[in-house]
Amino acid sequence: MLSTPITCYLQQRNIPFQLLMQGKGAASIQEAANLRGIKAEIMVKAIVLRDMGGQYALACCPGNESIDPKKVRHTLETRRMTCASREEVEAITGATLGTVTPLLLRTAMPILFDPRLKQHSRVTISSGNNSAGLLLSLNDLVQCCSPLWADICR
Repeated sequence: MLSTPITCYLQQRNIPFQLLMQGKGAASIQEAANLRGIKAEIMVKAIVLRDMGGQYALACCPGNESIDPKKVRHTLETRRMTCASREEVEAITGATLGTVTPLLLRTAMPILFDPRLKQHSRVTISSGNNSAGLLLSLNDLVQCCSPLWADICR
């Protein structure tokens, strides 16, 4: 079985998950979903945003949706928010683009979940390796990262 910091974290907490191998890295969420044999809407898309003052936030939504930075900014009552650069994402999360999850973030930051994620009782996150995802209970994921729930999709 593939072992990553994310899989070890879940195993240490006795959180059940299913490993979804995809054989190779994917260029998009839709491609990853196709390779894993799942629908993109059960995938948790995790986008790192930064405000003008340098505050970061992790905004999460279903894979078939898009984050609206203006809604995130409004929710956090902060200034303009933009997507963090690849270098920033890797430095503050410890993960590469495409493998960011709301778990084991290197830097503490607000984590926001869009309520559309509640449409599915099981969701997928990255395993931390770009060739596999993890299917787990949304409730277990929420208990691990204690997100703020807010309408943050376009």
